[in-house]
Order: sequence, then structure tokens, then C-alpha cells
Amino acid sequence: MSESLGLLPALPLLGFLILALSGGKLPKTVVALVGAGSIGLAFLVALNLALPIIADDSLIVRETLYTWMAVGSFEAQFGLTLDGLSTVMILVITGVGFLIHLYSTGFMADDPSYSRFFAIMNLFVASMLILVLADNLLLLYLGWEGVGLCSYLLIGFWYVDPKNGYAARKAFVTTRVGDTSMALGLLLLFTQLGSLDIQELMQAAVANWSVGSGLAIAATLLLLGGAVGKSAQLPLQTWLPDAMAGPTPISALIHAATMVTAGVYLVARTHVLFELAPSVQLLVACIGLATLLLAGFTAMTQHDIKRILAYSTISQIGYMFLGLGVGAWSASVFHLMTHAFFKALLFLAAGTVILSLHHEHDIFKMGGKRRQLPIAFASFLIGSLALAAFPFTSGYFSKDEILLAALEFETYGTWLWLGGVIGAVLTGFYSFRLVFVVFFGGSNGHHDAREVTGFSMAAPLFVLMLLALVGGFLTQPTAAVFGAHGQAGEHTVSAALHAVMIAAPLLGMLASYLVYGIGLIAPDTILRSGVARGLHTFWFSGWGFDWVYQRVFVAPFLWLARLNKHDIFDSVVSLLVRLTETANELLARSQTGSLRWYVLSVVGGMVVVLLATDLGGLL
Repeated sequence: MSESLGLLPALPLLGFLILALSGGKLPKTVVALVGAGSIGLAFLVALNLALPIIADDSLIVRETLYTWMAVGSFEAQFGLTLDGLSTVMILVITGVGFLIHLYSTGFMADDPSYSRFFAIMNLFVASMLILVLADNLLLLYLGWEGVGLCSYLLIGFWYVDPKNGYAARKAFVTTRVGDTSMALGLLLLFTQLGSLDIQELMQAAVANWSVGSGLAIAATLLLLGGAVGKSAQLPLQTWLPDAMAGPTPISALIHAATMVTAGVYLVARTHVLFELAPSVQLLVACIGLATLLLAGFTAMTQHDIKRILAYSTISQIGYMFLGLGVGAWSASVFHLMTHAFFKALLFLAAGTVILSLHHEHDIFKMGGKRRQLPIAFASFLIGSLALAAFPFTSGYFSKDEILLAALEFETYGTWLWLGGVIGAVLTGFYSFRLVFVVFFGGSNGHHDAREVTGFSMAAPLFVLMLLALVGGFLTQPTAAVFGAHGQAGEHTVSAALHAVMIAAPLLGMLASYLVYGIGLIAPDTILRSGVARGLHTFWFSGWGFDWVYQRVFVAPFLWLARLNKHDIFDSVVSLLVRLTETANELLARSQTGSLRWYVLSVVGGMVVVLLATDLGGLL
């Protein structure tokens, strides 16, 4: 079985090479077959590899392809390992990734850069598979950087518009901050523990570091820096809403199946290190809680259909970080899986709405579209129910486990739980605000719109609708990875508190219905208050993070760039060049070809040397 492991990243990588080397000259049918087909084949391979591990979660499959580098005592293998955790990841990446690729064959059909789109998408999936299958942190970092590169290329896919290029650069630069932190963390781990092999590293950490060790704290803080950057958590969350500049299937791939889940995977994969640093693990929970609340309030104020979903993603990743921080490792990975189902569904449904309404993004220019767009309406309804954790949908089971684990956490558990419950109210409100505004009420434009959907776009939506409904009943083989303490189990929570958790999203949905469903409370009436209007503006801006970063980091950098427009360092080098040229010119002039001049120069030089020697002796 190990011989098939290398096929997982190889298939999408082969698809990338075929499409990239063809230079866009292949027919679109062939491009679609290669682009989506390579991911479909990878899913079949993943399924074949996953079934034995699902049956026996203690099974581990390893394959070493070759020695990547060997320097002194350091040796890094291009080795792949499949266990319960990576099994969940490869099924999500290839399964949901294939549905997104299939949808894209229809969504991007009229785009002139059709081949380039699928080439980068294939490379994206290949990079993510390398990331989750790597048996050492250096190879994981290779996949990590590959994902970052592809996100830059995909976010700025329509690069003719300068705004898209800016969004791509913003994502790239912001995530570089986290990536630098992660690289420093890898250097620290290697210098202190002598290995980057994940299993050896975890064993060495347990053997050499005590709980609360300064080195464990430093290493996990650096790794956490990488995780918050890639997963768009505080304080590096600002890039993700602007990443909506790319085509909608790209948004679905980044938000549901690949990039933003990488940080969650990193923390889960190195959970042994975080257990050695309880203060950092608590910080992970606090970051997750703060992020999910910030993003939830912001999502309630947005008008762009994709930005609402983007802030929703930030919020749901915050729930995953909250779960990781309270030691609910399995529950966080479970929420990662269910989130992939309903968030891919919501983004692809948003793509259908946008395409059907002639690329309209403003939800307040829609309205009453449930009859015009029946498939998109059904998708949004089911996806929003799962997102809001409506009882017995997929999101309900995973979010419920995270909140229960938070409540039972020994440090600030009640506060973490309460924050998570408030976040659930916000989720219920903003998710159904989107449903009521877009699909109910009177039409605010696009009165003659017709749903643009064929088999390639509709089939993935129906599959994802099913998964969003029943995905919570799926099991995940992570018991052997996290141990009994990281698994969902019996909880000693009162029925009243559990009822509060169930009621929280329903309360948000009810409030949304009263405001946007039947108009019992008009939003304009609420915003008449100066305080409410100020909060709305503040939340709409993403709590002012972009404003602060623009003034603290971007503006000073641009000022220095303008000040150094002509590059002072170039001026220094240019001065040395001019001095050299002048000296050379003077020496060249001394070459007259006259023997008497040469003799006089030699004698004069000897006199100067003798005088200098004598004067030196006298001194």
C-alpha cells in the first residue's frame, strides 16, 4: 500500500506539468479532463489508502521516495507518512478539491486563461498534499510555501485589475510574516533537538523538555506565528477578506479544503509540543476566541456576498483554534472536516449567484431570488444551517464538541465557553441575514435573472449539500494520533447548559428573521443611534486593523522608500566607481611614452620614500 502514497501528490503535480508546459494550447475539454481528472484520480487513491486506516486507526503507512538533502549530520528525506490525522486531511483535500475542480470546469468556461487556472489549481492541491503527508517539518515547510505561492497566483489571477494584484501581494506579504516565524521555529527545534523528523522530534521533546520549558514555549510560539498567518487568525487575519479578489472557485479551495486549514493542521500535528507549553496552548484558545468574535461581528455588517463568507471562514477557523487550545484536538479536526463541506457548498453556491446575476456581489442589490435560483437557494439554506450548527447538521456535531471541551477546560473554561456561545449567536444571525436578504423579500435588481448551472456546476452542489447534512455522522480515525485525552467522549455538562448551546444559534437565526425576514425591526432604525452607527462603521472596517497596519507599517515603509528614491546605497557604490575611474584616468595620463618623464618619476618617488623614511626615524 505504501507504493501508492507517492501517487497522491504526483497525480495533481503531473496535471500541473501537462497544463503548464502546453502553454494554453490544449482544447478546453482536454484541460478540464486533465485539471479535474487528476484530482479525481488522486481522490480514488486517497480513498483506497484511507479505508484500511479507517478500519484500524493505529495503522501507519510510510514511503521514502529519496534523500532530499544531506549536509553533515543533517539528513532530510522526501518521505511521506499516512496516519489517522493525515487520512482525514487527504480525503478533504482531494474529495472537496475534486468537487471544486469539477465546478470550475463550468464556472471558468469562458475565461481565456482556462488552462493557467487549472494548472495553478493542480499545483495548489499537490502542495497541500505534500504539506499534510510530509514526515518531516522541512518537507512540510516546502508544501507550506508552495501553498503560499499558489495562493498569490490565484488571488491575483485576474491581474489586469490593479486591485487584484494588490490583494495578492497583501496575502503574500502578510503570510510571509507568519512563515518567517515558522522558519525560525524549525531552526530552533533542529538546533535544540537535532532532528526535523516529526515523530523523532516529538519523542525528543518529551524526553528533553519538561512541561513549561522555556524552549518549548519559544518553539511553540514561533510555530503558532506560522499557524495564525496561514489560517488568518489574529493579528494576521487581514489578508483573507481581500483574497476574495480571485475567482469564486479559488475562494472555495482556499477557504474550505486547503490553505486556511494548514495552520490548524500544523498545531494538531505538533500537539505534543503544545502540551509541553500550557501557556501557549491557552494562548491558542484565546486567539481563536478573539478571532471568532471579531470576525462574527464584522460579518454582520458586510454587503459583499463573498466577504461575508470570508469573515465566516475566519470565525470558524477561530472555533478550530479554540478547540486546539483546550486540548480538543479531535474535535477541531472534526470541525475542519465538516467546515470543508458546508463552506465549499456556500462558496460554490455564491459563485452560482454571482454568475447568474451578471457578477453582482452586493447582497442588497439582489432579493427574492429563491425562485429564480432554486439550486443556489437550497445550497445556501443547507449550508447556512450547517454553518450555524443547526441540530443534527454536520456543523452541529463538531462545534458542540468544541464548546463542551471549552466548558470543561480547567483554565478560564467558563469564559471560553461563553465566548464560543456568543459566537454561535452571531453565526446564526449573519448566516441567515445572507439567506433572507438574497433569497427572500422583494427583488432589488436582476429581475430577469436565470440560474446559470449545468451538470458540472450542479452536481458538486448536490454532493456537498448531502455532506453538509450528514457529514457529522462520519467517523475520523484520530484516536491513535491524539490519544484518549484528545478524543470526544462523555461530558459532565448539565442539560441546561447543553440547551443553551443548542438555543444560541437558533436565537441568532430568530433575530435575523425579525430584522431581515419580516422587517419587524428595520436596520435603519437601529442605525439612527450614534453608538450603533459608530459600531457598525467600526465593525465594517474589520475593527480598524487595516487602518492601523496602514499607518504603523505601510505608510512608514512607503515614506522611507520615497526618501530613498534614488537609493543612498547605490550612491555610495557609485561614488566608489567614480573615484576608481578618476584614479584610473590620472594614472592613464601619466603614461606619456617619454623616457625622461619616467626616469624623473622614479627618482622623484625614491626621494619621497627616502624623505618619508628619514622623517619617520626622527619622529
